[in-house]
Amino acid sequence: MKKVLIITYYFPPAGGPGVQRWLKFVKYLPDFGIQPVVYVPENPTYPIVDEKLVGEISDQAIIVKRKIFEPYGLASVFSKNKTKKISSGIIPSQRKQSFLEKIFLWIRGNLFIPDARVFWVKPSVAFLEKYIVENDIDTIITSGPPHSLHLIGLELKNQLKLRWIADFRDPWTTIGYHKSLRLSGSSAQKHKDLEREVLNAADTILVTSKTTKTEFEAITSQPIEVITNGYDVEKVDKQPLDEKFTLAHIGSFLSDRNPRILWKSLKELIKENKDFARDFELKLIGATSKEILDTLEEFRLTKYVNNLGYVSHQEAIAHQRKSQVLLLVEIDSEDTKSIIPGKLFEYMVSERPIVAIGPEGSDFAEIITQTNTGVFFTYDEKEKLKGQILGYYDQFLQKQLRSHPVGLQQYSRKNLTAQLAKLLKQ
Repeated sequence: MKKVLIITYYFPPAGGPGVQRWLKFVKYLPDFGIQPVVYVPENPTYPIVDEKLVGEISDQAIIVKRKIFEPYGLASVFSKNKTKKISSGIIPSQRKQSFLEKIFLWIRGNLFIPDARVFWVKPSVAFLEKYIVENDIDTIITSGPPHSLHLIGLELKNQLKLRWIADFRDPWTTIGYHKSLRLSGSSAQKHKDLEREVLNAADTILVTSKTTKTEFEAITSQPIEVITNGYDVEKVDKQPLDEKFTLAHIGSFLSDRNPRILWKSLKELIKENKDFARDFELKLIGATSKEILDTLEEFRLTKYVNNLGYVSHQEAIAHQRKSQVLLLVEIDSEDTKSIIPGKLFEYMVSERPIVAIGPEGSDFAEIITQTNTGVFFTYDEKEKLKGQILGYYDQFLQKQLRSHPVGLQQYSRKNLTAQLAKLLKQ
């Protein structure tokens, strides 16, 4: 069986969306004659932990661990809460950053390039050089973010005769939070230089969206393959639908994903329709930024909010299937058109309609339209959004609210792993 070394930071017991892609690839690769060897940190600082995911790791996977030094542990001496939020991607917009947050972000952006896991690069290269030779491995995959893991691949590629695939779950210098890192000119250039070096040294680049592929094609002539995220067959009992007309956002709700057109629409519907006001509930499942909560208070929506915080992946799947409508929001920016949130695919198989908000031309808008799983709105389509929510509410009253998806099978985790396996065997 062909062995492939997968170098990733996020792996169970880590929780959150960054775990799912390689957890599921590792689950199915043995079905295609490939032995996954997964290299992960022994003592990581995971902002979210989900112990239940450990049980989903394939018993055919070989897990290799080495210690990592992370400066988040030192920073937490000053503010454990702020460093945990920053490490999980909950970064306040520049105008709302406290003095301490500004310091943390300046350090994070300018002293730890490309990110705070960069101290794992040298010891990992030293260990893996020997491990790769001793275990007859000829193919490695690095997955980022954190993009420092691609520097492990870069060094190993320079020192050994092997094939290197660099997997970008998210873009590098155009990812939404990059502009919030308070980068100096020289630091910003260093990020771009490292990005270019990685993209031109890897034998193949994996991306999750067509827009990221187009973006990277301007930087490199190396082959780029699109393998999106997807959904898996989840063992969750059939869920009774919520009795309330629930609009549920599942996953991290970051400061920059603050859809004021949605809050304004909901406020007007509550004021104009007493039945809607009686039946409506906004469910927030996952880490939600203070800025979002403050805005909900501003629009007098707080009493309609059921803030459940972080729950296990299994519980999140259950909420996806019992909520009346699912909310998907992406930052209103040219840079985020390429982002296809991993939860989209789980939303799509929940049989619950999706209300999605994002920038015009978003890759995920095309997927929602093609699969007939919901409706997409830009940030200037407030009246259309309001009308759609009211339409879904009318279907809810008639007990006819559900989605009618088509063509979902192409996004199953097993089918996506088949694409990866074909690429690995070339």
